[in-house]
Amino acid sequence: MNCVYQDVIIIGAGLSGIGAAYHISKSCPEKSLAILESREQMGGTWDLFRYPGIRSDSDMFTLGYNFKPWKDKQSIADGGSILSYIKEAALENNLAEKIRYQHKVTSIEWCSESATWTLQLEVAGEQTQMKCNFLLSCTGYYNYEKGFTPEFKGKENYQGQFIHPQHWPKDLDYTNKKVVVIGSGATAVTLVPEIAKKAKSVTMLQRSPTYVATVPKEEGLAILLRRFMPNKWVYRITRARNVARTMLIYKYCKAFPNRARKGLTGLARRQLGQDFDMKHFTPKYNPWDERLCAVPNGDLFKALRKGKAHVVTDTIDTFTSNGIKLKSNETLDADIVVSATGLDLKIMGGIEIKVDGEAFKFSDSMIYRGVLVENLPNLAMVFGYTNASWTLKSDLISEFVCRVINRMEKTGTNKCVPVDKNNTSVIPFIDMNSGYVSRARDQMPLQGNKLPWRLYQNYFKDMLMLRMGRVNDGVLQFDKAASSIELSKTVCD
Repeated sequence: MNCVYQDVIIIGAGLSGIGAAYHISKSCPEKSLAILESREQMGGTWDLFRYPGIRSDSDMFTLGYNFKPWKDKQSIADGGSILSYIKEAALENNLAEKIRYQHKVTSIEWCSESATWTLQLEVAGEQTQMKCNFLLSCTGYYNYEKGFTPEFKGKENYQGQFIHPQHWPKDLDYTNKKVVVIGSGATAVTLVPEIAKKAKSVTMLQRSPTYVATVPKEEGLAILLRRFMPNKWVYRITRARNVARTMLIYKYCKAFPNRARKGLTGLARRQLGQDFDMKHFTPKYNPWDERLCAVPNGDLFKALRKGKAHVVTDTIDTFTSNGIKLKSNETLDADIVVSATGLDLKIMGGIEIKVDGEAFKFSDSMIYRGVLVENLPNLAMVFGYTNASWTLKSDLISEFVCRVINRMEKTGTNKCVPVDKNNTSVIPFIDMNSGYVSRARDQMPLQGNKLPWRLYQNYFKDMLMLRMGRVNDGVLQFDKAASSIELSKTVCD
């Protein structure tokens, strides 16, 4: 079996993977690096999802990399623009040549004796191996092969088209068709106003409401500053302002949930009109117990107010041959049903993990500084913010990984592992009640009730901890393998 050794391997060539590769190539230039991508293209989410209107749900001044200014006038960007941005970052920094496509990692095993990870791969239908000293998972948090679809009673009787946005047909024509979109999350609120432009009718069918807020599609501050400032300065200023604003809104919602609820529903009513039934946008939970949905320039509200789209809050009784029957006995005729019912979470792409021959379970371990895994050597995982842009956290994680790798190089060690010596109390990894989170509790790692095991979902605290905090803090243990790492390199040669 062929084997290739790299000092560092990144799994995933999406937004996080390309960003991580940049930081490692710049901060650890002497380390050999490979990026493994199971699909045929880079881009991850932004290459996979092709449904109408696909766009960011965060502004691009914070979703963009800290090393590459976002130059487009759009703040909430379409999927194609984001994909182009990722590809530009890869090409500009000579990262595309480090990507190995159609390399699917099926399992990994750590060997303490040689301080190496052995990766089992499927490449063009054949089994092969790669080895590395440090592994960085940028696989995201959901199953790329399928989305989540509930078991709908009578679905087999439905004669129309039934699709999930994760697998949107390239040739789907919904012009003058009756469309029902099941769901009320980010995907649904994106799809509905876009489909309404061509469809005969489009109905958003939701079991329960979601908080929806209007955000500007273009960033006025950036447009103004670009008249007399270099783009790099504009990007940094706008990015800092948007980070602070997002954190303040989140803190306000958590501290004053009743006021935040009134504010969000009041803004929605103002855009929908006084006659609109606000039960459709008045959730039972508090703001940010689940992720807040953003709509650029209020496009969803505009479609509803103009009668181009409708929203129904009810539960499905059964599918019929030509649509859906609800518990209220109302029926919705549909030529096309879109099940925007969420994601199927899969931590680290479902890769099987072993340490010295023993199976390792994420759900038994805490996350250290939101980066490394308790008792799991030389492996970092990128998991972004739930209350802000994903890339804000992924950049910080990549920078910290570089600090760890460079410390091992400086001290002549080749193993690092976080160890809890204080019997820290554990709590759930993600403090949210979203359906996709609840369904995957048993897959997720844990967090502790105090630092460095606690996740505060706070960019400024993380910046201090990951950029400026001591790497050698007594919790992260450094060591040298009993036998030289050259053993693994020799085996692969």
